[in-house]
Amino acid sequence: MGLLDGKIGLIAGVANENSLAWHCAKTWHENGADLIFTCKEHRLEKVSDLVATLDDSYPVIPCDAESDDDIYDLFTEISDRYSKIDIFLHSIAAAPRTVFDEPFTSVSRDDFMTAFNASVYSFIAMSREASSLMSNGGSIITISYIGAEKVVPVYNIMGPAKAALEASVKYVANDFGADGIRVNAISSGPVPTLAARGIPGFRDILERDADVSPLARNVTGSDIGSVSLFLASDLSKGITGEIIHVDCGANLIIS
Repeated sequence: MGLLDGKIGLIAGVANENSLAWHCAKTWHENGADLIFTCKEHRLEKVSDLVATLDDSYPVIPCDAESDDDIYDLFTEISDRYSKIDIFLHSIAAAPRTVFDEPFTSVSRDDFMTAFNASVYSFIAMSREASSLMSNGGSIITISYIGAEKVVPVYNIMGPAKAALEASVKYVANDFGADGIRVNAISSGPVPTLAARGIPGFRDILERDADVSPLARNVTGSDIGSVSLFLASDLSKGITGEIIHVDCGANLIIS
């Protein structure tokens, strides 16, 4: 018997087999959840092929999370096909590649708004729609990083974006608590995902975290999947508005 038997989960943010969202999806599937996936149109074929390795009946619905119209269409389609959802994982973040190559204060207004729209407002907008389908309560989970709390060189505008995401988790949790909906974030240590590998010096970040962390290793996608299972399940029914560090303890040491 799985911890998520009878639950329906929506996964947003799978890009490939290295995505944190994919590790969460596999763990949820193994524990009995039925899943719905959403991704950008240009990733639809790749993500559909990947999802079919779990269960070819799982739908993959295209959605640009930076578009209100796309988000509305996504949740309209979900509501037409399902009576409810129980879990929503938001694992979406984006910023123009050039912001990682320049000093933080060089960020343009347009690039700032792009990062916050993709990484923060998408969480608020999608959570709002997801909550309307959580008729029996539920769990909303997003993915953050220590750059929200401390300066990580070259992370640049994504640090303030993740800080805004973490603050949003607390406000969304407050809005939805009366409906029995829990809202939490996992602050993940560095994992070599498609997005992370685009950050200059990412391998140096991996090496530093492994060197300083009390567990003397880097966190894995499987580690993140396990904690997401806890947050998705009724085991976490008393937890909301929290930022849970899953980084082998590196956040204790990094100054």
